[in-house]
Amino acid sequence: MDNPEQILDEAGIHNSYVREYVQTWAQITQPAKIEVINAEDDDRLLAESLAEGEILPVEGDRYYSRSYWKDTARSEERTVVATDSPADAGLYNNWRDAEETEKIQIERMRGASRGKTMYVIPYLMSPPGCPLEKYARGVELTDSRTVVHHMIRMARVGVKYLENLPDPDHFVRAVHVTGDLENLGQGTAHDRRLFATVASRRTILHFGSSYGGNALLGKIAHGLRLASYDGWVSKKFLGEQFMLIGITDRKTGRKYHICGGFPSASGKTNLAMMLPPDALGERYTVEFYGDDIVWLWVNPDDGRVYGMNPEFGAFGVAKDTNETTNPTALASLAPGTKVLFTNVAYNENTHEVWWEGRTPEPPADVTGWRDWKGQLISERPAERQRSGAKEDSWAHPNSRFTTTLANVPNVAPDFERPEGVPIDAIIFGGRVRDREPLIRALRSLPEGVYDGLTLGAEATFAAEGKDGVLRYDPMSMRPFMSYPEGEYARHWLRIIGAARHKPIFAHVNWFMRDTDGRFIWPGYRDNIRPLLWLMDLKEGRAKGVETPVGIVPDPAELNLTGMDISAADLERLLHIDEAKWKTEMARREEHLSAFRDLPEEIMQAHREVLAKLEHR
Repeated sequence: MDNPEQILDEAGIHNSYVREYVQTWAQITQPAKIEVINAEDDDRLLAESLAEGEILPVEGDRYYSRSYWKDTARSEERTVVATDSPADAGLYNNWRDAEETEKIQIERMRGASRGKTMYVIPYLMSPPGCPLEKYARGVELTDSRTVVHHMIRMARVGVKYLENLPDPDHFVRAVHVTGDLENLGQGTAHDRRLFATVASRRTILHFGSSYGGNALLGKIAHGLRLASYDGWVSKKFLGEQFMLIGITDRKTGRKYHICGGFPSASGKTNLAMMLPPDALGERYTVEFYGDDIVWLWVNPDDGRVYGMNPEFGAFGVAKDTNETTNPTALASLAPGTKVLFTNVAYNENTHEVWWEGRTPEPPADVTGWRDWKGQLISERPAERQRSGAKEDSWAHPNSRFTTTLANVPNVAPDFERPEGVPIDAIIFGGRVRDREPLIRALRSLPEGVYDGLTLGAEATFAAEGKDGVLRYDPMSMRPFMSYPEGEYARHWLRIIGAARHKPIFAHVNWFMRDTDGRFIWPGYRDNIRPLLWLMDLKEGRAKGVETPVGIVPDPAELNLTGMDISAADLERLLHIDEAKWKTEMARREEHLSAFRDLPEEIMQAHREVLAKLEHR
């Protein structure tokens, strides 16, 4: 093994706590080499990975990686949050004891990087100078060069972020060891994967995967699970799985910032990268800040809630991304962007990539195309080459692209503003076919938090056996919860409640269907319209219509310029089906009853909505 002292000296790492951390884990994992990473190393590392066949070239200075076929997604059942107090256990955080978890992971990682390089990645999960920078510093150790490529795109990477710190010991210690991927899914006796955020010790230990969601430790493990815990313990901020956009009204010069949470397949990334429809494009612009994580805090100077995307890039799902659904995402993947595609289909002759939904049909000529497992499409039976069946898919459903925020064409010019941006609205949205209206504004902070805690998306009969029933996903944080749900609700009330000028809360739904299954609302670029109404409501230019579950637009208040929608469809989109809502309220009560020590304000908000429904 390389001499760690010499390597760290040559890399300019003088922080004694970082040096001790690297040397300790080098002794445990026993790599053959150690290499310290700066963002400037990207081109050299890409060349090395190409030479070794770890990644493949995509035309236009882009790249392709194919992860092991069993290792293609997060594994929630093997993802845990460990602390030193059993009181931190919640319904969703898969709590474990910190001491026991660290011992388990050390033993699993012992000697597991032999023959490999340990890459030392100092990183920052915030703009430099951010008020929360103290919580954003980290060092990831990984034995995967592909992980390095992703991290350089997803975080601010460099030794400079770990030197001359006010508290040199205050950084996240994150260790990723790929482990033995061959035995994944072979049962508990062989499958030793464990992805642990040891939150109370600000340590992340992930063993047994090289998939991005398990291996990019600055992203979900630090940016969401640990940040959420840090914010709670410090009582300073919220770390949420939110999108963040800015909308500018050129006529008035006013700029609004809206963030919010959406469960999987509920339109979060498409909303984050939305452009205004052509008919509104001269008056309004939409700017992208982020599609996955927002940290929220209150600025004591002006009493407003501020938000910041801690990430430096986007780790997006490729499936169904095209010129109609998300032209902004496609533009961010254009030639010259040095984007990294993962588990899409790849043509070894032309160096092209393709995924389901990219075009209506797969390429007609299958010559040279390999699927996400690396198997030639041309070697399949003819009837399975372009069948469109799930089992014959070319790309994995969770195939990804990794690109820096700077590649997004409408990225906000101030996306690295250290103090973040003032938040005007917090929205929640799930996929619901017939109960949830297009938009409903909420009257108070407790009702807004209550709505977030009861956020969900409809299950399908095939997936859950309960057609039309929500799978609840509180504030879209169900897979990322790091402390108890009752305390989570209390922390939300505390942080947002400290603001003198509070954002307005609302719930949106782009997925209402008619009896024939047709989506009533066109969605995508037209989703700006209900958000503009929400800003009008907040600032007194609209009054809306009071309902038991919130305020919905008067149809005349929506800006429908250039939009062809019937009065009947509009009425359906804004209708409140009180019978269905009463059924839903019973389910919500059952859902909330599972949360220990829920604040009384939340249950009072529930009772108030129920009373309004029952007295109509």
